[in-house]
Amino acid sequence: MKIIMLGAPGAGKGTQAKLIAAKYNIPHISTGDIFRANIKTGTPLGIKAKEFIDKGLLVPDELTLDLIKDRFLGADCINGYVLDGFPRTLPQAEALAASLAESGEKIDYAINVDVPDENIVNRMSGRRACLKCGGTFHIKYNPPVKEGICDLCGGTLMQREDDKPETVARRLEVYHEQTQPLIDYYKENGVLKTVDGTQDVDKVFSDIVDILG
Repeated sequence: MKIIMLGAPGAGKGTQAKLIAAKYNIPHISTGDIFRANIKTGTPLGIKAKEFIDKGLLVPDELTLDLIKDRFLGADCINGYVLDGFPRTLPQAEALAASLAESGEKIDYAINVDVPDENIVNRMSGRRACLKCGGTFHIKYNPPVKEGICDLCGGTLMQREDDKPETVARRLEVYHEQTQPLIDYYKENGVLKTVDGTQDVDKVFSDIVDILG
């Protein structure tokens, strides 16, 4: 079962990807994790990727796809995988499809965790992170016992730059611009499934399990 997770930043697709991976005993493959693992172990692909990352540049699609294809060769991918963070654009989706087709494979499901922009801005702008231990809280959904203070280590909680409403709004603009064609592409291919991501985590997961069977 080969699954792609779609959803705006803050929609909760990463959480759902991990739950799917655990239930169906398939790996949760995140492009960020792949980059980190290859860079840490100093693989030829990792060294190439690091050159771009160190310069503040995006890793080219071709190199990212090579890293992902290499990850697919892992023994744990024999029954499938959940891809999280790739593809992000239509050219990436088409390149992935072409690569899979070479070995007679294809994506089985593209799960779109749909959350309105307004909800995402509220979710992300309420997040607070501890400067000391990295713990995360939410002023509404998971508030610390004492405002501005981390329950875990007593460190100071701050709003990250990425979580400020104006930053979130800009990220959502980019997401919609890049991803709407991707949603249309998987819809035309008959593999797109959309779930209501405004529900609680367990209900969203239950809806996904109903789709996957």
